[in-house]
Amino acid sequence: MTLPDRFSPRRRTVLAGPLLAALPWSRAEAAAVADAGRKVLRVPFYGAETSLDPVQSGDIYSATLTAHIFEALYAYDHLARPIRLKPLLAEGMPEVSADFRVWTVRVRRGIFFADDPAFKGRKRELVAADVAYGFKRMVDPANKSQGATGLLEEGILGLEPLRHAALEGRKPFDYDAPIEGLAVLDSNTLRFTLAQPRPRFLITLGQSGHLVAQAREVIEFYGANAGEHPVGTGPFRLKQWVRSSKIVLERNPQYRERYYEAEPAAADAEAQAILARLKGRRLPMVDEVQVSVIEETQPLWLSFMNGEVDGLVAASGPLPPEFAPIAVPNGKLAPHLAKRGIALHRVPRADTAYMYFNMNDPVVGGMAPEKIALRRALSLAYDVDREIRLARRGQAIRAQGPTVPFTSGYDPAYKSDMSSYDPARARALLDMYGYLDRDGDGYREMPDGKPLKIVYSTEPGQIYRTYNDIWRKCMAEINIRTEFETQQWPAHYKQAQAGTLQMWMLGGTASSPDGQDQLKDMYGPQAGQQNFSRFQLPAFDALYERMLSLPDGPEREQLFLQAKRIAAVFMPNRYLVHRIANDLVHPWVIGYRRPVFWNEWWHMVDVDNTRRPAKA
Repeated sequence: MTLPDRFSPRRRTVLAGPLLAALPWSRAEAAAVADAGRKVLRVPFYGAETSLDPVQSGDIYSATLTAHIFEALYAYDHLARPIRLKPLLAEGMPEVSADFRVWTVRVRRGIFFADDPAFKGRKRELVAADVAYGFKRMVDPANKSQGATGLLEEGILGLEPLRHAALEGRKPFDYDAPIEGLAVLDSNTLRFTLAQPRPRFLITLGQSGHLVAQAREVIEFYGANAGEHPVGTGPFRLKQWVRSSKIVLERNPQYRERYYEAEPAAADAEAQAILARLKGRRLPMVDEVQVSVIEETQPLWLSFMNGEVDGLVAASGPLPPEFAPIAVPNGKLAPHLAKRGIALHRVPRADTAYMYFNMNDPVVGGMAPEKIALRRALSLAYDVDREIRLARRGQAIRAQGPTVPFTSGYDPAYKSDMSSYDPARARALLDMYGYLDRDGDGYREMPDGKPLKIVYSTEPGQIYRTYNDIWRKCMAEINIRTEFETQQWPAHYKQAQAGTLQMWMLGGTASSPDGQDQLKDMYGPQAGQQNFSRFQLPAFDALYERMLSLPDGPEREQLFLQAKRIAAVFMPNRYLVHRIANDLVHPWVIGYRRPVFWNEWWHMVDVDNTRRPAKA
C-alpha cells in the first residue's frame, strides 16, 4: 500500500508571529514529566490523524499511530539495510509451498492484548483467529477500507466471494463463514492459500498498522465507536486523544518481554553503533509518546528549536523544506545546530511527488493522439529543476518514473522523458496536433477551436504560491492558459477520489520494498483509489498482473522497464521528484534511525532526561 501524505508540496508557512501558546505541550508540562523521572518522547505530526482503526488508517499519520498500538505477523528489522522482514507475532518464518501459493504461519503463544473493558476483567491471549479477523475486517464493505483492493489483489481464496456476497446481498459481512484461503487450523496456526503464486506475500504479512491482529469482542463491544478505542498487542496503548490536536500513547503494561535486537550490515557503521548501545534493552524504552499536530511550519520549527518536540523526523514530521537553507545549507548541518548537539539524518525518501492528469477529463484526458500529445507537451514544458531549486530548496532529486528509491524496479541510472524540460519540443507537439492560437490573444485553443484552459488544483499558503508561480511561468512559455482552483487538502483528496479534478499535485510514500506498489498509480482496477488519474490500458494491466506472480529477478525487472516506458509515453502522471529527508534530532533522543517502509519506531529509541534542558 502506498500511503498518500500531505507533505508533497505541502505545509503552510505562517508569516505572523509564533503561535507557541497554542502548542499542545507547554514547558511546564514537560518539566513536570522530567521531574517525575518518566521518559517521554515528543513528536510532531504535520497533519491530523483520521482514525485509530487499522482498516481506516489510510493516511501516514493514522498509520503511524496504529502501527504502535497493533502488530502484524512480521515486522521489518529496524536497522537492516537491505531491508529484511522478521517474525513479530509469528513464531518463525512462514512455511511456503514451492509454487508460492500456500503460506503456513504459527502464531507465538504468550502474547496478550492490552487490558480493556471489552474483555470483562480477563487477560486476553492472542490466537490465530485474531489475525484472520483483522484480514476479514479489511475487506468488509461496511468498513470502506482503502486497503481492501490491495488485499483482494493477493488472491486469498474465498475472500473476494465473501465480500461480494455482502455487497450484492446488502447484508452484513459473514465473519463466521469458512474461507478456504484463510484457514485457522488451530489456536496458533494459520494457513493462507492463494489463487496465484505470490512470491512476495511475506510483505503483506508485515503490514503493521493495517493487517494486524484484532480482538473481535473489542469491535463488537464498541460498535461504530471502535475506532476511538484501539486495543492491540503492541508496545503502546492509547492514553489521551484530542482529535487533530494531540494524542498520547503510554507503555502497554501487558506488553510481552521483548528486547532490542537487529541484524545490520557489518559495514553499516551508524547501525552497528546503535546496536552496540541498545542491544538487549527491553522494549519499549520510553514510558510515553506525546504527539502534537502542528500543521503550520513556522510554529513547528520554533517548537523544535525551543525543545518542545524532540525531533523533526520520519515520514509524519521531517524538517519542512523551507527551513532547509537554515538547518542544512548545502546538505550539511548548520554549525549553530551542531553546537547544540542536534544530529542530522539525511537520506533519500522512498517516495515520490507527482501531478496527475484526469484521464476522464474532456481537456487533458483520453487516449486519442492529440490528448496524449497535450499531456506530453505540458510535461515537457514543466521545469522540475526550477521546482527543486525554488520550492524544494534543493531537497529533492528528479524522478524518472513511478518507482522510488529502495524499491525493486528502481534504477538510479535510468533516464526518460519523464524528467525532460524542453519547451521548444512542447510547442512543436502542440502545433503538430492542432493546439493553435487562432484568435491572436496569445493563448492556444483546442484542435476544434474551443478554449484551452488548464485547471490546476492547489492549496492556500505561501509554499503553494511558489509552486503555482513556477507552473504559471512554464505554461506561459508555451502559450497555455492556467487557472488555479484553491481548496484545503482534504477537500481536494475527496474530489480526487471522486474523479472531479482535472489535475493535482500530491505525494505518496512507499510502504513496502516492492516497487510494484507504485505501479498501482496506473493500474486500471485501482481507478479512484491509488490510481487517481483513472488511467486504463489493458496492456499495462496485463503486465501488472504478470508481475504479481513472478519472483524477483531479471524477467520481472524487464517488466518494470516496460511499465516505466508506458508511463512516459501516455503520461497519465508526471512524476516529479523523490524528496530528500533531513531529520533533525535533539541529543537526548538515543538510537533514532529513519524507518524506510514502516511507521513504527517510537519503541526503538530511548530518551535521556539528564540531557534534556530544564526549560524544555
